Amino acid sequence: MSEALKLAKKAYAIGEIPVGAVVVHGDTVIGRGFNRRETDRNPLAHAEMLAIKQAAEYLDAWRLLDCDLYVTLQPCIMCQGAVCNARIRRLFFGAYARPHEELFRGFSYKPESIGGILEQESSELLKYFFRELRGCY
Repeated sequence: MSEALKLAKKAYAIGEIPVGAVVVHGDTVIGRGFNRRETDRNPLAHAEMLAIKQAAEYLDAWRLLDCDLYVTLQPCIMCQGAVCNARIRRLFFGAYARPHEELFRGFSYKPESIGGILEQESSELLKYFFRELRGCY
């Protein structure tokens, strides 16, 4: 999760919502991503989507069955769909965006999910970003 937090800080540094994600296969990080929607002018450029895409390219497969995703913020519905479609084994996330029981509601495949990992650090980074964005120091 610390690697995902480093990536979130990269997003913060370029004016993107500070979310970072990594996909791990065994002991190896095979996918990395941080939010780039504004930079890339792409609504799909969420940290999770970029990390999953890179991992799929690394494995040359769309099924990431033995992979875990670490992300600093609980995934949005689009990214939840990508996690399910990629068959990610486990999801670990930092900050909560909604009640945990709502995660993966309506999806037939549900990976194991654990939230609150480095939650304070992840939440504080998001709070600082939005305070700066709104001019509320």
